[in-house]
Amino acid sequence: MRSNSTFSVLFWLYSGRSKNGKAPIYARISVNGKKLNISLKRRIQISEWDSNKQRVKTSSIHAKSTNQYLDEFYSGLFHSFQQLRIEGKHITPQSVKARFMDEEIENQHFTMRELVSYHNSNMFPKLHGNTSRLYLTSQKYIFLFLKIKLKREDIRLDELNYKFILDFENFLRKHKPNHYQKQIGNNAVMKHIQRLRKMVSLAYRLEWIDKDPFRQFKQRLTPTTRGFLSSEELTSLEELNLDCKRLQTVRDLFVFSCYTGVCYTDLMLLTEDNIVMGLDKRYWIITERKKTQNPVKIPLLKKALHLIEKYKTDPKSILTNTLFPRISNQKVNAYLKEIASEAKIKKNLTFHMARHTFATTVTLTNGVPIETISKMLGHRKLTTTQIYAKVLERKVSEDMEVLRSKLESPNASSAKRKANEA
Repeated sequence: MRSNSTFSVLFWLYSGRSKNGKAPIYARISVNGKKLNISLKRRIQISEWDSNKQRVKTSSIHAKSTNQYLDEFYSGLFHSFQQLRIEGKHITPQSVKARFMDEEIENQHFTMRELVSYHNSNMFPKLHGNTSRLYLTSQKYIFLFLKIKLKREDIRLDELNYKFILDFENFLRKHKPNHYQKQIGNNAVMKHIQRLRKMVSLAYRLEWIDKDPFRQFKQRLTPTTRGFLSSEELTSLEELNLDCKRLQTVRDLFVFSCYTGVCYTDLMLLTEDNIVMGLDKRYWIITERKKTQNPVKIPLLKKALHLIEKYKTDPKSILTNTLFPRISNQKVNAYLKEIASEAKIKKNLTFHMARHTFATTVTLTNGVPIETISKMLGHRKLTTTQIYAKVLERKVSEDMEVLRSKLESPNASSAKRKANEA
C-alpha cells in the first residue's frame, strides 16, 4: 500500500557558521510539512552560491564537482523516499535520511568518548595545566553519570538533549565525592556543566551534531564574596614577630602579593628581568599572567621594593634565579594557617586572599580607579574586577548601618538634645 506524502529537498548555506567567507551547505528534507536539516560536510564561498537555483553559480571545476554532488545527493534522497512509499512505511524526514544514509546499520555517529578524546588532544595544549585537570574531573563525572544513572559506558552526541543536561545537573547535586565530606556546591556544579557545554559547543562547531542541546539552558551561579584583609589586619600581619624562618618567608611573600596583586603562580616565576625602570623613573613589575598570558604592568610600592631587596641575597632565591625562594602552594597555604593563628586573624587565610587585599584594601579603598586595578591584575574583563567594588559597597553599607544605629539610638538622641540645650 502506497501512502500519499509530499516531499521536497532544499539546499541552503548556513551563513551563521561562516568562516573566512565560506559557509557549509545543508540539505533540508521536508515531508508533509516536517523538516530535517542534514549537513553535507562541504563549504563554499558565500559569494558563489545562487540561492534561487540552490547551486554554485561559477563554472570552476570545484563548482561543477559540488553541483554534481548536490544532484546525486538529491537523487539519493528522492530514491529513498520512493522506496519507503512503495513499501508502505511511515514516512518522516528522519526515515528518509535513515534510508539514504543506511543509519540503521551504520554506526558513524560521534560519541561522548570520541568528543572527549578529540577535545583533550586538540585543546589541552592551549589550556593551563590547572584548567586541563579541571576538565579531567568534569569528564570523570560525565562518565560516572552515564554508568550509574544511564547504565551505559558511552552515549551518542545526537542523543544529548535538554533532559540529559538537567539529569546530569541533578546527579552532580546529589553526588558526594569520596575525597569530600559534603555534596558538590552549586557553583562547582555549574562549572562542571560549563565545561560539558564548551565541549558540546566544540562538537556543534565541528558539525558533529545538528543542534545545540544547551540553547535553552541557563546557568545559575550563586554570588560569592571575595575574602580580603582589612588595613588593620594587614598591618598586624606585617608587624607580627615570627621566630620561624619558614613562616617569615611565607608572610613576606603574602605581604608582597598584598602590595602588588601578583598571584602565587606568577610570583614564583618572577626574576630580576621582570623588574624594569619605567618612564616615571620608578621600578615596575613587567610580566604576563601564566593563566591567561595577559600582560601585567605594576608600579612597585616601597614595601614591595623592600621585600625584593631583602631576598636578593637569599641562598634559595640565588639557587632558582628568582626574586623569592620557591615554596609549594600547598605548603604556603598550610603555613598561612599558622601565621593567621599567631596574628589572631580569624579569617581563612589563603595566598589568593593577598590578591584580593591588593584589589580592595590597598587600591580601591585608597581611590585607585577600577580600570587601573583591572590592568594591574591582568583581568581580561572589567566585570571581573568589579566584584571587588561590590565587596567595598557591602563594607560601606555595613559601616553606615553601624553609624545609623548609633545616631538613631535613644541615648544618642538624648545626648544630642542636651547638647543643643546647652
